[in-house]
Amino acid sequence: MIYKIFISFVILMSCFNKEIPTQESGLITTPSGLQYKILKKGIGTGATLGQDVKIHESTSYRDGTLIFSSEGMQPLQFTIGSKTVIQGVDEGVRGMKKGEIRKLIVPTSLSKRNSYPSILSKDSILVYKVELIDIIEK
Repeated sequence: MIYKIFISFVILMSCFNKEIPTQESGLITTPSGLQYKILKKGIGTGATLGQDVKIHESTSYRDGTLIFSSEGMQPLQFTIGSKTVIQGVDEGVRGMKKGEIRKLIVPTSLSKRNSYPSILSKDSILVYKVELIDIIEK
């Protein structure tokens, strides 16, 4: 009986594109619920609040389905703390060094947007791969 309930729960969750959290080794969890893992270490000093940064990012669902990638495009540029990117990416970039690559697991509470593309569910946990290309000195 419990097995049937569990299977029903898994099927129901997959219908709403929500993921059942899984533990992955090496993940750091911040107080906000953001999880990240350093995939490649960078060099220099870490990016801080108020600095302009250039990044490449790819966004996917936890099952690996790619939603967006900036690879092959101009790097995305934003000011840390300016609320021009979702909160999870803004927080995840803080402390990154030039050349560093991080995997970010962003809960729905940190991925609020003004509008949602048709392929993106408001209730999805998203995975970002972020590479810090440059920190722009002002």
